[in-house]
Amino acid sequence: MGMTITEKILARASGAALVVPGEVAVVEVDTAVLLDLSFLPEGWREVLKVHDPSRIAIVFDHLVPAATVQAATCHKTGREFAAKFGIERLHDVGPDQGISHAVIAEHGYAVPGTVLVNADSHTCGAGAFNCAARGVGGPDMLWAVTTGSAWFRVGETVRYDFTGALRPGVTAKDLFLYIAGKYGAHVNQNIEYGGPGMSGLSINARRTLATMGAEFSAEFTIFEPDDVLVSYMRDRTTRPFEPVLPDPDARYADRRTIDLGALEPLVALPDAVVNQSVPVSEVAGTRIDQAFIGSCANGTLDDLALAAQVVRGRKVARGTRFIVTPGTQSIFRAALKAGYIETLLEAGAVVTPATCGACIGGHMGVLGPDEVCITASTRNFKGRMGDPSARIYMASPATVAASALAGRIAGAEEVFA
Repeated sequence: MGMTITEKILARASGAALVVPGEVAVVEVDTAVLLDLSFLPEGWREVLKVHDPSRIAIVFDHLVPAATVQAATCHKTGREFAAKFGIERLHDVGPDQGISHAVIAEHGYAVPGTVLVNADSHTCGAGAFNCAARGVGGPDMLWAVTTGSAWFRVGETVRYDFTGALRPGVTAKDLFLYIAGKYGAHVNQNIEYGGPGMSGLSINARRTLATMGAEFSAEFTIFEPDDVLVSYMRDRTTRPFEPVLPDPDARYADRRTIDLGALEPLVALPDAVVNQSVPVSEVAGTRIDQAFIGSCANGTLDDLALAAQVVRGRKVARGTRFIVTPGTQSIFRAALKAGYIETLLEAGAVVTPATCGACIGGHMGVLGPDEVCITASTRNFKGRMGDPSARIYMASPATVAASALAGRIAGAEEVFA
């Protein structure tokens, strides 16, 4: 019986010859990532030992820079934990700061063919690297850190085969919105991406799509490996790795083909992502108070370049706040060197340090009562980015940037014509 990519990785990590949907796989964790939120007093427990300090990373991202005493206390606890156990991969506030999933991508922590766990739901973004990556709760996170293991129920897999190529101005976020609108939730299922069209998707585009797997309610979201991936990883890790392909006779719950060239820019209506996608034209003209580009899904260098391309030589509408948050400080520096930051600032955007920030309604862009925001981030449910009465539309960075210029939801078609 053939296995899918996720099944093969879970089998390898559990020492089994075969795993099938419905089974529970107890697996070896290759990398465990703790966040600043992991050290909140109400959830943190004294740890007497760790399994392997070299397999642990700590990334401060949700609460940086510290805006409260509670946040500063979390950071202090995390630093003390790292020092106590000799954990070298500590990404503190400073030059190596960033959103954990983007930090994982930059530093090659998600090794193809292995299992990675992280204390955040968007851990599935590491599936772009052919890694079985999943967010876990506090108790499971502590278990992984102290024992080096985790357990997962094996789900069925839905396979997507891409053909063709995205047209200029159409992005991986639009691809996600298309799948979410047409196929809905993937509860208790894994998602596997591949096909000839995959080669035209950059690593950043794959990261966007893999990260948004959490919004499908998928268990694991994973890409087939190819030369693009192998080259990317060899530039970022000295560890040997063995990528995993699906077996030719792998069994899928469903297999679907998507022509990338047929897609158009889409917008998700407020309060939900699944089954909420409409063409930009259907909501064009809707007044906005804020436009946001950032998060683990859309804070990449590609996203900042796209936003700069849209706003170059133009100005953000009066009365509209345009907030841009790079995924890491390294991305910030690269965007600065490329001139994207200057272009965005000249247009009237506010560019913040790398953090989860406005995406989680934490700081640097919280929404007030009855405000309207269009966001290129991860979630748009009620209360996500601030006051519960605020309305949040979700779209690609190109659409968000164009909307910031108009002060209303607008497409960026003329830029890419």
